[in-house]
Amino acid sequence: MSDTLQPQLKVSFRKSIAMGPGKAALLDSIQKNGSISAAARDLGMSYRRAWILVDTMNQCFSSVLVETLTGGTRGGGAQVTEFGKEVLLRYRAMELKATSSVSAEMAEFSQYML
Repeated sequence: MSDTLQPQLKVSFRKSIAMGPGKAALLDSIQKNGSISAAARDLGMSYRRAWILVDTMNQCFSSVLVETLTGGTRGGGAQVTEFGKEVLLRYRAMELKATSSVSAEMAEFSQYML
């Protein structure tokens, strides 16, 4: 565990968190691994948890972020859509901007930590 404080950006939509650090990491892992189950294993979470996160993201946005592929000789899989890649890119840019904008305050705030 790192001793460095980091702000976390979470984007809420209605009663759900549409995007946050965990969902962004899941999208990255789905891109890398080509499946929700492999992405879940990579991140140390259950398939059910990963599926719920994907479903929440897909329901919050105007278009799906992750498409599932039906099985065949090579099995199923999943892919992040072009729209999902754009959402992830914009989220990462907002994260950088938010972190940069509060860096001085975070340094001061860290003095209060153990």
